[in-house]
Amino acid sequence: MSETYPEDALARLLSPRHIAVFGGHAAGEVIRQCRLLGYTGAIWPVHPTRREMEGLPCFPSVQALPEPPDAGFVAVPAEATVDVVRALARRGAAGAICYASGFAEIGAEGAMRQAELVQAAGAMALVGPNCYGLLNYLDGVALWPDQHGGQRVERGVVIVTQSGNIGLNLTMQRRALPLAGLITVGNQAGVGVEAIVTALLRDDRVTAIGLHIEGLGDVPAFSRAALRALQRGVPLVALKAGSSEQGARTAMSHTSSLAGADALYDALFDRCGVARVHDLSEMIETLKLLHVLGPLKGNAIASASCSGGEASLVADLAQRHGLHMPELPVSARRALEAVLGERVAVANPLDYHTYIWGDGSAQAACFTALMGSGMDLHLLVLDFPRADRCDGGSWQTTLDAFVQAQATTGAPAAVLGSLPEGLPDDVAQRLLAAGIVPLQGTSDGLKAIAAAARIGLARCGSSPPTAVAARIALPVGWRDVTLDEAASKAVLLRHGLPVPPGAVCTAPDAAACANALGYPVVVKVVSAALAHKTEAGGVRLDLRSAEAVHAAVSSMAHLGDRFLVERMAQGVVAEVIVGLVRDPQFGLALTLGAGGVWVELIQDSRSLLLPTSREAVLRALQSLRIWPLLAGYRGQLPGDVPALVDAILAAAAFGLAHADRLLELDINPLVVLPQGQGVLAVDALMRMLEEP
Repeated sequence: MSETYPEDALARLLSPRHIAVFGGHAAGEVIRQCRLLGYTGAIWPVHPTRREMEGLPCFPSVQALPEPPDAGFVAVPAEATVDVVRALARRGAAGAICYASGFAEIGAEGAMRQAELVQAAGAMALVGPNCYGLLNYLDGVALWPDQHGGQRVERGVVIVTQSGNIGLNLTMQRRALPLAGLITVGNQAGVGVEAIVTALLRDDRVTAIGLHIEGLGDVPAFSRAALRALQRGVPLVALKAGSSEQGARTAMSHTSSLAGADALYDALFDRCGVARVHDLSEMIETLKLLHVLGPLKGNAIASASCSGGEASLVADLAQRHGLHMPELPVSARRALEAVLGERVAVANPLDYHTYIWGDGSAQAACFTALMGSGMDLHLLVLDFPRADRCDGGSWQTTLDAFVQAQATTGAPAAVLGSLPEGLPDDVAQRLLAAGIVPLQGTSDGLKAIAAAARIGLARCGSSPPTAVAARIALPVGWRDVTLDEAASKAVLLRHGLPVPPGAVCTAPDAAACANALGYPVVVKVVSAALAHKTEAGGVRLDLRSAEAVHAAVSSMAHLGDRFLVERMAQGVVAEVIVGLVRDPQFGLALTLGAGGVWVELIQDSRSLLLPTSREAVLRALQSLRIWPLLAGYRGQLPGDVPALVDAILAAAAFGLAHADRLLELDINPLVVLPQGQGVLAVDALMRMLEEP
């Protein structure tokens, strides 16, 4: 992917003063759509044989254009696309959108053609190929060869997608999302998602950015762009589609199976304050909320409805999506009781019944009291009846009362339709104008609230996150070497990770080693070829005599002739897995979780990208299901968490220091001893590249 173009070249492409179009029907459609959207700049059709297109005179070549265009829409066959792009670059055009397919998405031949395309583009901003184009509803630009459902807006959200058809579908949304632009990137041969995000941050009219991506070509560059967005207060929402296969890797450790590509995307988004969503509806609702309110300060919500069923549904789904519904403060409860009377039990969520239904003054007082509770967001559950069959007058009264209460208090507020169609477009538009979020669909709406709260949490971190480390290329032709447990532990000990006292010996010396260490001991066969020693019978625990040690090494003699004898850890609070694994997109990544036998049983793990911090490691530990054990469950001794964090950071530092040769590190388990007694890496496996 090329990033050699000047930064203003992409800005000119996104909001061009003049556009050159190449091709037949698709080029003509761009002209029509620009006119429909109110584009006021110059449009120059380029065609070698036609005299005119859509009433505009055609130019025979790029060289014949009046001046270098800010944008070229190239809708010619793949082979000819390279030549047109080369001509535009030589003429000094700012950028081009390449509509044609037939590039890297079709295989080796297409990949070669795509490389030629990138070379031809030179310093020009290249979007695509294999992409549908872009729509800029702020400036009336439609570099788009088809109809679409958007309209001009003064400010709003921009969505970037790799799929033209999904992009087209998003323009047709009927959920009152103020869509300011839509950009399809296709193969990302030139301009990547990260560059587009950076360019959009320069436009104060962009309130939030949605990303539908299948993969990222440059993870460190994306992290830098996302952190810029976080600092600028422009929230990012990502819908990551698919799960790319990780590069070929010998399945020798548990870490490899835990740190899948999808888990690493989670780690990336969490690190950079990007809210991850899982479908288009959730994306639309989240972007809408962020457009109106921006990131939320927390996850505490209050809800009002005139139905106990609605109240229960909100409570259940709020808990499922990680939202908190605290008790209402005394002042709010008293104000509500004064309005609602003794027949209504005041609580959160609030079922205010129908005693005040149709009474605008009483409803306004009720909602004002609720908004005085100081929550991070205040919800009204309200579904309008069908306008073609029913009278919605009393629903309108309720809406008026809620709008009045919000105007009085200035509290963050949303109206939640339990079904998407429960909030008609005119109602949603009125709410937007009033600064109230129209959320459509209970589950999607609550997911959106949770996503906005996650971004708010990321912005309030005590230390600003750093960008992801650049991937370091591995040396070519070096040997892939697996270190045995003893050698791996020796390396770790030199880099600050404590290991149990022990020694490597032969069978005749094992008992003497055990006597010197003191009982109880652990005996393991030492073999780099034996990754899972326990399953093979190569481990004996809690040996308390020389006779037991002798019997153990005799039973393992068929597995090897070298043995590791170690003093057995006592009083273990918890077992943790700590690993480093190399991913083709992300480079080295850190994984931690429940270790020992719990790895397979509960799959309790978190991944972190490097470099990481003490705060991030502690937060990851606290998110694990085994955290209560580490914190001291039901009066049990807590584990030495500071020592655990130190050990994890030491492993991360080791990985960064050896990023040019480390393939994999698996410490399983790292046992956590009681507070003040430290941790011990009782098993380890390492793969490194060594010079031939």
